[in-house]
Amino acid sequence: MSAPLPLPEPTDVEIDGAVIATRVLEPTATPVGDVVLCHGTPWSSRVWSRVAHDLSRGYRVFLWDMPGYGQSTKDPAVLVDLRSQMKRLTELLAQWDVDRPHMVAHDVGGAVALGAHLLHGVEYRDVFLWDIVTLDPWGSSFFRLVADNPQVFAALPPALHAALVTEYIAGAVNHNLPASDVAALAQPWLDAVGQAAFYRQIASLSPADTRPVAQHLGEMRCPVRIGWGSRDPWIPVQQAYELQAALPGTPSVIELDDVGHLAPVESSSAVSQALRDWFSDGSQ
Repeated sequence: MSAPLPLPEPTDVEIDGAVIATRVLEPTATPVGDVVLCHGTPWSSRVWSRVAHDLSRGYRVFLWDMPGYGQSTKDPAVLVDLRSQMKRLTELLAQWDVDRPHMVAHDVGGAVALGAHLLHGVEYRDVFLWDIVTLDPWGSSFFRLVADNPQVFAALPPALHAALVTEYIAGAVNHNLPASDVAALAQPWLDAVGQAAFYRQIASLSPADTRPVAQHLGEMRCPVRIGWGSRDPWIPVQQAYELQAALPGTPSVIELDDVGHLAPVESSSAVSQALRDWFSDGSQ
């Protein structure tokens, strides 16, 4: 696994009072298209760093940290439920002035991207979904425990909180990540503001916000491809095929062997290659 690649410093965009950290990676030549990358929980745009740099050799690549995550606002007054994030993505795409981008989404970012399309009318050229959270059931017993006791978890001693976050991240992958990757993924959650935000975003996530998206999956208006880690410990690969059955046209499923939930980090080169092949597929 190659060393983590730093992303450029973010440009802040304000939408409905929420300050959103955004980044755009530009190719040196004229771009052949626009790609938008959406992250999930408890991640940030950093999960896409290697993939973003690779794709930016030919594409203009747009990234954002959802409010409540990464370098975006963690103000407790800002709602971080999925319905709110769907609306923000819709507005952000309008501010970026991107026309029918290639949409790539991971984890709950898949629900957000699909919701912007199916519930808010955003158009994409195509969509590639990686280990996404949309179909029931989802949400672990840990999610339910945090939802019932967010203030208790927010008050954990910092060292205990840091150990919990690190272990939580480790539980998403099939093999140990390099310490540099774990540190980069955990870093936004480790100060006092981040600790409170970590448990607040978990408590705000609900299948009630993904069910309306799931109910409209048959109404997708663009081509879709699905990618999944064959050893995903959070969302079993069987759900990739349930998602396939719910979407029009029986989209292809790509399984990455021996990969867990964090394919963009665990196997970034395979993810990048799958995306380049998909974008250049004239049969779409």
